[in-house]
Amino acid sequence: MAARKVIVKRLAAIENFGSMNVLCADKTGTLTEGHVHLHAALNAEGKPSEKIARYAYLNAAYETGFLNPIDEAIRVQCACDLSRDQKLDEVPYDFVRKRLSVLVVHDGLHVLITKGALSNVLDVCSEVEASDGGVMPIAAMRERIQHCLEQFSLQGLRTLGIAYRNVGSASRMSKSDEAEMTFLGFLIFADPPKDGVDAALWDLKQLGVTVKIITGDNRLVAASISGRVGLNADPMLTGPELRLMSDQALLSRVNEVDLFAEVEPNQKDRIILALKKSGHVVGFIGDGINDASVLHAADVGISVEGAVDVAKEAADIVLLEKNLAVLKDGVLEGRRTFANTLKYVFMATSANFGNMFSMAGASLFLPFLPLLPKQILLTNLLTDIPEMTIATDRVDEELIAYPRRWDIKFIQKFMLTFGLISSVFDYATFGVLLFILHADMEQFRTGWFMESVISAAAVVLVIRTRKPFFQSKPGTHLAWATASVLAITLLIPYMPLAGALGFRPLPMTFVLMLGLIVGAYLLSTELAKKAFYAHVRS
Repeated sequence: MAARKVIVKRLAAIENFGSMNVLCADKTGTLTEGHVHLHAALNAEGKPSEKIARYAYLNAAYETGFLNPIDEAIRVQCACDLSRDQKLDEVPYDFVRKRLSVLVVHDGLHVLITKGALSNVLDVCSEVEASDGGVMPIAAMRERIQHCLEQFSLQGLRTLGIAYRNVGSASRMSKSDEAEMTFLGFLIFADPPKDGVDAALWDLKQLGVTVKIITGDNRLVAASISGRVGLNADPMLTGPELRLMSDQALLSRVNEVDLFAEVEPNQKDRIILALKKSGHVVGFIGDGINDASVLHAADVGISVEGAVDVAKEAADIVLLEKNLAVLKDGVLEGRRTFANTLKYVFMATSANFGNMFSMAGASLFLPFLPLLPKQILLTNLLTDIPEMTIATDRVDEELIAYPRRWDIKFIQKFMLTFGLISSVFDYATFGVLLFILHADMEQFRTGWFMESVISAAAVVLVIRTRKPFFQSKPGTHLAWATASVLAITLLIPYMPLAGALGFRPLPMTFVLMLGLIVGAYLLSTELAKKAFYAHVRS
């Protein structure tokens, strides 16, 4: 996973990563480049304004809240001399007001400068400044301001408002001072879609992963960007609509909506929980301070290398690059890991169940122990060797083509079916050894040991795939491990340490009969596998 730029912090999250069928993400940095730049600073009439750029820089340069790309873009593109200015006070940004205000001494005046979401800035304005410096009631310009906002938004441009008020000699301020302000104009920001994001979204869709965008941006901006990358923006749910919607109503709508705009941080949790209640395995990509709780709420929390520390701490998985293509690679690797984990579970449960059933049955009619404790330990050691290489095994394409989840009932059916088939051939081995070959105690133990280990090692190659075993090439390590175990098992009875282990060499007749039993077992398992997957779905 690390080689694919995916750092797994919590191993159990790999299962959810592979099972994920809904991915929720912010628009910025996921669909877009995430490198915001100031496109224009315009007055209320839509004309470029140096005053707006200057006031925006004063606001951004003096704010001391958390780092964000918007203020960084203003600092870089509107930089000017602050030697004659002085900061007096600040009211930081919060997700309720959606405004940031600073009180500065500028040109000898105490000026309160407020920047934020356009509608939230307009809410505290009573006047608007015209191009000639005169002011007029905000009501006279509100319709034109709204029209400008819509035009910018339809182009995918993010629009903030900026306002000011001369506060006399005041040197302290609070949220209540954000009132009776003069609207100055617009700050227009561009963050274009990433190259190749539409292809990455298509790849995720082909893998059975639905991408849903949850953003605090204006609905028109969100719809414009989503449409440009091929995401469905209709129907859309907005934050104000969510606020009026009950949890039950959200549960009935959440599956049909792929775009949530103007969303407040606490509403993200509601969306994630509604998706989980709908039966989805939900992933969430977040990199901000307000994303920590959502990362915990999701089945798999995903953050990025450049995220704030609290987001990376809350995440289960960290991407070294904020790119959906990297995420796609991680999903595929997670599915391979999960598929190989299931292979191991299938093999271990069915083999252990079959061995237990065989050992218990043999103990009822044999006058001696079927296997000595040291022989059982050796059997377990040798049969574990191929299974330990399963993590590196190749995975059939159809097993990673769609999300898969744990299904305990399916595992139980698999265990019973293939465990009982294993026991049938164990009992066949008992019958051949006792009644056809007339084996003594040591020959019986040697014969069952050889049949048990060889069949358990070889059947891994059958069970590891849903295809006929000869159509699915195993991983190199698995193939070598299986071949090595088969060779060692055949040689052990003829090695000097055989006596110490309680084994003795078997006549070639015994070996040939055991070979026929193992061959019949593998063929029966292959036929049973075909019938099993035809009738049992997972």
